[in-house]
Amino acid sequence: MQKVFIIGGTTFDHIVQLPQLPQPVPQTIHQAAFHEGTGSTGSGKALNLHKLGVPLIFYSVLGKDAYGAYIEKDLAAAGVPAFYDYDPGGTERHINIMDATGNRISMFVTQSSEHIAYSVQPIQAALAAADIIVLNIISYCRGLAPMVLETRKPVWTDLHDYDGKSFYHTDFINAAQYIHLSSDNLPDYRSVMQRFISGGKKLVVCTHGKAGATALTPAGEWIEQPALLHYPMTDANGAGDAFFSGFLFGWMQDKPIKTCMQFGAVCAALCIGSAQLVAENLSAGLLKREWQRNF
Repeated sequence: MQKVFIIGGTTFDHIVQLPQLPQPVPQTIHQAAFHEGTGSTGSGKALNLHKLGVPLIFYSVLGKDAYGAYIEKDLAAAGVPAFYDYDPGGTERHINIMDATGNRISMFVTQSSEHIAYSVQPIQAALAAADIIVLNIISYCRGLAPMVLETRKPVWTDLHDYDGKSFYHTDFINAAQYIHLSSDNLPDYRSVMQRFISGGKKLVVCTHGKAGATALTPAGEWIEQPALLHYPMTDANGAGDAFFSGFLFGWMQDKPIKTCMQFGAVCAALCIGSAQLVAENLSAGLLKREWQRNF
């Protein structure tokens, strides 16, 4: 199987579970389920793809602090091949407030620095060894976009809740041929997807949470995939990265796009049953068995 280089995206997340999101009034909440651990989009993709047996290497930026040490140890224990640079500003941390249906309020307690002293040689070696590059939309990854472009290799990016016009995303859009994004801030997501395809992108996939996902090909084919809502939900964090990973797993095996969408839906459904970023029992075998059971 081809090798993937995942660039960027580790945080330490504090996750609070409530029956419903709090109303905008002063209040005291006396009891709430709580857990914490490794988060962010690069970690989620690396953990899911690794469990699916995809050869990969992961690069990210951590602080030299207890949060960074936890993430580094956690990913090493999971067997994820990774290397890091260090942020003098510390490890990025989020507080996520979740309701019972998977809706989220995410607060960035600290943010990664935009400018990092990159370890250029290891990054160049990982780029040279990769067949597919995943460039995540973390601010410090922007400075690596020119190096990524120089490789002329397939580049995937996940724009998350892109609003269709944000300048922040421009460098990542320009670097990638394959785009995933969410419709959270895109009421007219189809027009944005069509704009990307008209601009030369090779594939666009837009996820809609509980409403499933939509793909658009350069041939103008629209492919819809409902979410698998009959799986139990513990925590919706990481479902989008699990979908991305399941989709890419199918893509790397030359599966039809419809099958890739189904793999993504299964991987996301398995993910929400875990409090972590990846289902503990995820494997290529489980994914394929669940795909056969559902489709």
